[in-house]
Amino acid sequence: MTRTILIVDDSITLRQVVAIALSDAGYQVVEAGDGKEGLTKLDAHKVQLIISDVNMPVMDGIAFLKAIKQRPDYKFTPVIILTTENAQAKMQEGQAAGARAWVVKPFQPAQMLSAVAKLIQA
Repeated sequence: MTRTILIVDDSITLRQVVAIALSDAGYQVVEAGDGKEGLTKLDAHKVQLIISDVNMPVMDGIAFLKAIKQRPDYKFTPVIILTTENAQAKMQEGQAAGARAWVVKPFQPAQMLSAVAKLIQA
């Protein structure tokens, strides 16, 4: 069974880099440009993992994460935060909202794929 991953980031370039790495590893990818669009994509697709930025227009990553965890179908779906944010307080806020991993940009695709592989099996 092919696993589907939602990438939520306002940077088209970053979404493309992540999507290529995930597609090459055999995952199906759905993309969204902000948290609000991400929620809409969740209505149309069943995903097994979410990768989200924090700083985005319309709905930021923390608000998006909190909204996901309110949905029964996605309450236990693992979320990786992929962001430039490395402040301890922001990381704790993300963890409290339900993030399972925190990857700081710039990142190595292998590092992200390792986190994905661990979480998507869990």
